[in-house]
Amino acid sequence: MIRITQLKLPINHKDEDLIDGIGKALRLPKHKILDYKIIKKSIDARKKNNILYIYTVDVAIAVEEKENINEDTIIKRSKNVNVSIAKVSDYSFTPSGDVKLNGRPVVVGTGPAGLFCSWLLAKHGYQPLVIERGDEVRKRVQTVEHFWDTGRLNTESNVQFGEGGAGTFSDGKLNTMVKDVKGRNRFVLDIFAAHGAPGEILYLNKPHIGTDKLRTVVEHMREEIIGMGGEVRFNTKLTDIIIEDGQLKAIELNNNELLPCSVLVPAIGHSARDTFQLFLNRGLHLSPKPFAIGLRIEHKQIMIGKSQYGDEFINLPPADYKLTHQSSLGRGVYSFCMCPGGFVVNASSEEGHMCVNGMSNNARDEENANSAIVVTVGPKDFGNTDPLSGLAFQKKWEQLAYKSARGQVPVQLFGDLLMNRPSITIGHIKPNIKGNYQLTNLRECLPGDIIDNLIEGIQAFEHKIKGFAHEEAVLSAVETRTSSPVRIHRKDDFESNIKGIYPCGEGAGYAGGITSAAMDGIKVFESIASKYFPQY
Repeated sequence: MIRITQLKLPINHKDEDLIDGIGKALRLPKHKILDYKIIKKSIDARKKNNILYIYTVDVAIAVEEKENINEDTIIKRSKNVNVSIAKVSDYSFTPSGDVKLNGRPVVVGTGPAGLFCSWLLAKHGYQPLVIERGDEVRKRVQTVEHFWDTGRLNTESNVQFGEGGAGTFSDGKLNTMVKDVKGRNRFVLDIFAAHGAPGEILYLNKPHIGTDKLRTVVEHMREEIIGMGGEVRFNTKLTDIIIEDGQLKAIELNNNELLPCSVLVPAIGHSARDTFQLFLNRGLHLSPKPFAIGLRIEHKQIMIGKSQYGDEFINLPPADYKLTHQSSLGRGVYSFCMCPGGFVVNASSEEGHMCVNGMSNNARDEENANSAIVVTVGPKDFGNTDPLSGLAFQKKWEQLAYKSARGQVPVQLFGDLLMNRPSITIGHIKPNIKGNYQLTNLRECLPGDIIDNLIEGIQAFEHKIKGFAHEEAVLSAVETRTSSPVRIHRKDDFESNIKGIYPCGEGAGYAGGITSAAMDGIKVFESIASKYFPQY
């Protein structure tokens, strides 16, 4: 096939306009174009009076052997630097392990890392046992909504724990900065689309599923894992690991079931603090990892749209943004997990702790936009280099946030944060928060230097998005679960210092989002399948 890049069309174009553009780029009549596939679609909004869609497409053409017309001659004849032979690298892997696997591999966690690792293990005959401490996704949604309505927290099934992992209550972003030449990134998108995600994720520049669609996807993948010979157990928690001579021998489930196990994949997510402690106690090598801390900020989505797209915002998908600032105080401040047309959610998973996150449905049609504004913190901020010092740092500020708003989401207007006074009323932006909230002073639940950096960053972002630093912008706290505060060490073969344990995904410190976590799950599967063959 022939690939065309930089194919620019107005935002109100029709399908036939795209075909016309392909014909012009290739200097071919339309009847010679047999088929085309959109590879990438993005928005060029640099000129607000001339916003364009930019396409990359792969095109199949009618080859005329008698006239010696083929893809190469058409490319040369086009005299277009944006036309070339399409280079497609499909994901391919063949298990080659020659060591017999005693028993089933056990995957802990059903977030994207665990889901993709276990799906591939099942596909290749390893019949994995997948355990999840939380509920299956439908029951989990009911449990979380009950928490938001009543404040009664289920510490084992919540926004952080349960089928699908933390990403199940998020915007479902699928873009990643991970460089991958083996096709794993595209494979992840293909598998998501095959299990119910919108087909547009395969070509949008910034693909997202949305929390409502992602729930269906993970359910379908779970059903297929079972159909291929795997087993999935919910409300099943890893409570101990038994090690002999540096080798995993067995695991304990729910404090009462001992299960022989020689291969364990902990894909536990970034909030499994009790499991981190367990691993440290049992001799796994852990170290503190930098992460980011801050708050959520809400604006009217219409304001973000007008700033990013001008008057054409109404004809375009809900606008997002990505902002960074190097403060005069020596720290980087940046937006994280921006949710167009979404909700701020109470994302707590421990009693007496408060943290927030952002979430959007696929349509992104809520009135407010929200994003985390965060500052990177590391061992110097934690006070020591203890492996769980970052975790302790998180807990400290989450506990203060809980105390500040008496167990509800702490909320303050930006103008009041500037004046160091608690908010007493809401302005023109009504908080769109899942869970009850209380007006307070966020200086009570974030470090002073972090507050100073956040204020400077928000004011700097005003120069990029007019209205960003409006005094009535709604702030909520604390945003602490940006990534894992811990790294579980592993070797080049993905195995930890304890033989048979393969740390995986974001919780282990090797990913930073849905797609990168899924890709890490694929890599761990490849490592296991390169060493072992299934006993079944």
